[in-house]
Amino acid sequence: MTNYDYDVLYLGSGHAAFDGAPLLTAQGKKVAFVEKEKVGGTCPNWGCNAKILLEAPVEVQRQIRASDGVIAGDGSIDWSKNQAHKRSVIDGLPNALQGMLEDAGVEYLFGDGKFLDPHTIQVGDKTVTADKVVIATGMHSHRLDIEGKELMHDSRDFLALAKMPESMVVIGSGYIAMESASMAHAAGADVTVIMRGDQALKSFSKEYSDRLVAKMEADGIEFKKATQTESVQQKSDGLLVKTNHGDIQTKWVLDATGRVPNTEGIGLDEIGVAYDEHGIQVNDHLQTSIDNIYAAGDVLAKKQPKLTPTATFESQYLAGLFNGDDKAIDYPAIATTVFTSPRIAQAGVTVAEAKAHPDDYKIVEKDVMGDWYRLVDYETEGSITLIYNQQQQLVGATEISEHAEDVINALLPAIEFGYTPAQLQRLVTIFPSIGYSAFGELG
Repeated sequence: MTNYDYDVLYLGSGHAAFDGAPLLTAQGKKVAFVEKEKVGGTCPNWGCNAKILLEAPVEVQRQIRASDGVIAGDGSIDWSKNQAHKRSVIDGLPNALQGMLEDAGVEYLFGDGKFLDPHTIQVGDKTVTADKVVIATGMHSHRLDIEGKELMHDSRDFLALAKMPESMVVIGSGYIAMESASMAHAAGADVTVIMRGDQALKSFSKEYSDRLVAKMEADGIEFKKATQTESVQQKSDGLLVKTNHGDIQTKWVLDATGRVPNTEGIGLDEIGVAYDEHGIQVNDHLQTSIDNIYAAGDVLAKKQPKLTPTATFESQYLAGLFNGDDKAIDYPAIATTVFTSPRIAQAGVTVAEAKAHPDDYKIVEKDVMGDWYRLVDYETEGSITLIYNQQQQLVGATEISEHAEDVINALLPAIEFGYTPAQLQRLVTIFPSIGYSAFGELG
């Protein structure tokens, strides 16, 4: 039997690694993370945590301005103070995570990791071996290959902005683009969003994404649809973004055209791990084309949403697999939301899937503003689309509202576990609350 340095070695130290690793060390396995940047990866350092901290004042601002004077003030956001608060909360997370995991028995190897063979990894000037390797390298921002690309910024840059510029062009209309545009506008920037197509947030209902765009336009954000960005040029008074539908003067440009799996430079071609532009290809045990190598998190080619909770689920699944539970991965219903104002959130069968299979599903649409509780924090619009199967079980839901994420979270157990109408009636939730309202929509 070969003696390896580690039983399991992870390339990366984000949620796809650290949520499952302690379950392995608790069973006596020797585990290590290879990390070339900050411990914890994208989510705690340049993603979810930073975003929600910077976005929180936007939600407060909305309530202040919608209160029509009940709450005094105009809700102006001091972006510099907002950034300082963000840093005070998240700057200590890498050290805290490292300490917690080292206490659990995980070792850290810092540097670029590259496969020399299926069991051997080069980390800087050191070579280590492992019985099993998990590729958990995540993704990075896509960058448009156009003239002036060096003048554009990515989401990391946006989330680290010390001062909000007076104007901003956002290229793209996915999660990052829409959330960044919403935050920048709330903080005082004049924002223009360039959309390559005619629908933002393509993973959500077009009706709801169109309503969100209309709301953002009413608030003062300009959208240019079906527009191609051709170049960015430096001018004495800022930047000039040239498109096929005219030029835009601005002070700052965010390239939010998507994210790309981190598959380059880690030796996949040399050892024969199969991957494509969507990520690493795996079977129903998250096993790659090489038996002892697995993958988890955003680097995977998968139909499930590439989100932190998905990576956590996969990490914990692999821990169970390596501890002897050989069942195939069975993904649950995964809830997702875009943190704009209003939010859109969904879980389970989508509206598009239900419309494509009308014999299998019943679609029920409701205006949630019929519930008085929606007026407590000055909501002005909202709708929910409920998807039922032929047994009248709730199998999917999509909502647009200021509390969409909370509603979908409340309904998630019903969607995942197939509650019947009789079972739903037995849920006596807190009144008054958004959860109570959410289940009221099912009646």
